[in-house]
Parts: sequence; structure tokens; C-alpha cells
Amino acid sequence: MRSGLVLLAMLLVVPFATTAQALDISDDLTITGYADLRAVAPTGQESWLDGGLGKFRYGGGQNVGAEGVAQAELRLDDVLHAVTVLRAEPQTPGVVDALETYLRYDDSDGGDLAWSVKGGAFFPTISLENDDIGWTSPYTLTPSAINSWIGDELRTIGSEGTLRWKNELGTLSLIGALTCCNDEAGVLMADRGWSMDDRPMGLFERVRLPAATLKIFHAPSYGRTGMFDEIDGQVGWYLGATWQMPGIVKLSVTRYDNQGEPEAATARDNAWRTKFWSFGARTQVGSLVLIAQHLTGYTEIEFSGIESATKFQSGFLLGSYDIDDWRISLREDLFQTRRVGALNNIWSEDGNATTGAISWSAYPWLRLTGEVIKMNSQRGEYVPAGLGLNRNDLQVQFDSRFFF
Repeated sequence: MRSGLVLLAMLLVVPFATTAQALDISDDLTITGYADLRAVAPTGQESWLDGGLGKFRYGGGQNVGAEGVAQAELRLDDVLHAVTVLRAEPQTPGVVDALETYLRYDDSDGGDLAWSVKGGAFFPTISLENDDIGWTSPYTLTPSAINSWIGDELRTIGSEGTLRWKNELGTLSLIGALTCCNDEAGVLMADRGWSMDDRPMGLFERVRLPAATLKIFHAPSYGRTGMFDEIDGQVGWYLGATWQMPGIVKLSVTRYDNQGEPEAATARDNAWRTKFWSFGARTQVGSLVLIAQHLTGYTEIEFSGIESATKFQSGFLLGSYDIDDWRISLREDLFQTRRVGALNNIWSEDGNATTGAISWSAYPWLRLTGEVIKMNSQRGEYVPAGLGLNRNDLQVQFDSRFFF
């Protein structure tokens, strides 16, 4: 329920605020973040965020973008921290929304065997690409299709624990989580397909569904869905493992299942059963970083006694090279969806995207980035919308990001 999220935020923020009064704020409270201004040469198709079928954050006549992200971290003691991440930007209802709010206990000084736990609302530990504040990537402005989708549809609202074992060969980490309130996860994958955007959903936001999809179902053209609600009373989970050999490689595997009941619904939203496998690898050779990730999954819904299921998969390879104050990054994405048992391909898609980015960071408070994304996509849903089966989209962005 939405009220459950509000209560969760209050339970975390109240001790955060009251404890701060008893602490030396200068020593125990850290506030970091950035302000972001960008110029955009967008594709002509309206963005999916505005009800179109465009695959990017910006589309149509959107030539500028702006946002601010702030993270407040309060050290309650040496191992217990409270964290809240907020975003402000024009497309957010009410302008400001929360991306994460949680408590973290980290016994990292426990020697060869250590553990940590997080409780609240936060991004799941899956990505090897998006490891900066607010689910951003240090390599490109726009994350891969995989990590764009994770930011759009997934949030752990519950608890996640990690057990780390260090030995002479590296560090083995085992991750497990129990989560609620992510029952709508899968609706965007089925109705919209893959996208590439650097705007993860806010915790209290209701997401716009494509007008073309709603028209096919004779639904109101301004339909929206929640993303982080509890509908069926079932507890979801994910399990993961990483193996890191310093200076050589980091490998990861995750199994995710939201345990949704496909036939459950509220007056506004439906539950989806969404599950997937994610595999990742990262290595660094001198100044060159290489990251690869593959995700394959399945989502289904049931309404009026009819089951509808979608298989989806995507993979990418990213290379990033540092030269003094410059970073040059190149990524190739492949993605696909298939509607199971469908008599036509209107809901299926195939696509690929090439992303190139160059950033300059001569000062710790400033990063300037230029990015180009060229995407080719085929989706049956384009045809009734009058866009043709195949589409080629090009988006160019120049970004100024000021850190504090």
C-alpha cells in the first residue's frame, strides 16, 4: 500500500532527525549530491515518460533538462548509518521525491568474515555499472537498457543482508533480501518494452503508461500505474553472489522473484509476477575498465481469466578509458521481448543501441559530458501507432554536472 511507504519513510526519517539533534552535525551528518543542467538534441518521437513510444528520457521538443539530487547520510555510530536520497526535477509530481531511504549496519571491520544489512527502501544490489549517487553511472549519462529498467521498475522495500568472506584468492559476498511493495514490476517491460533513461522512478510516483498501448485496450489515454505498492500480501526475494579478485575480475550472479500473484489487483493497479537472472563481470586493465551484464526474465499478469506473459532479455558490453582528466566510454546494448503464445508480434521487440560518451573532470566539483546514443528498434506496437515496424533514433546530450 502507498500508506505503507509513507509509514516506512516516517520511521526512518524521525530517528534520523531526532538523533541529529544530539550529535555534532559537522562530524556526523554528510550531505552530498549534484545539480545537473543539460542541452538535448532529442529524437523526434515523444518520450515514454510523456505517454509516447520514444525509448529515451527526452523526446519531441524537449531541448533542455535539469535536476538536483541530494544524499544525506547520518552516522548514528561507527557501524550504523541512516541514508536518504532525494531528487528534484520538473517532471516529478510535486517537484521533489525520494529515491531511497534506509538504515545500514556495516560490520566491515570484522576481519576476514564480515556482514552488513540494510533496511528501508533502496536500489537492489545488482548493477556493476550504476554505482554513483541516485542510481547514476560514472561512465555515461544514460545507463544501459538493463540498468535503466532496474531504476524504472525495481526497488527493494524491506531488508538486504550481505555476508563477506575474505581470503588469499579474493572476496566472496553472499547477498539475500526479502522485499515487499514491488508488485507492479513488469508492467513497463510488457507494455513499453526496453528503454534507456537516467531518470529512476521516485518512491511516491505514478508512472505514465504509453498512450498507444492504452488505446489498444480502450483504456483512458492518461492512465498511470504505481510501481512500489503491496497488492497481494506476498513477500518477494532475491539472492546473489559476487566473487572479487583484486586487480583481476569481479563476477556476479543474482536471482530475483517478486512472488507476485498475477491475478491480484486493487481498484487502480494489478500485480505482476516478475522473475529474472542477472549475470555480470567487471575487470580493469590499467586505465581501461570493461563491464558486461546479461539479464533474462519473465513477467506475467492475469485478468478476466486470461494469462498474458512476456519473456525479456538484454545484454551489454561497456568499455571506459581514463586519460588524465578525460574519460571516454563506449557501450553496445542488445535487447528483446517476446509475448508468450501471442498470435501476432505487436508486443514483441528487438533492438540494439550504441552509446558513446566523453567526459571532462578537471575539478572535483564539475563534470562536463557529451553523449550520443544511436538506437535501432523493431516493435509491433509501432505499426498501429503509425510509426512503422522499424525505427532509428538518435539522441545527443551535453551535460554540466556540479557536485557538492
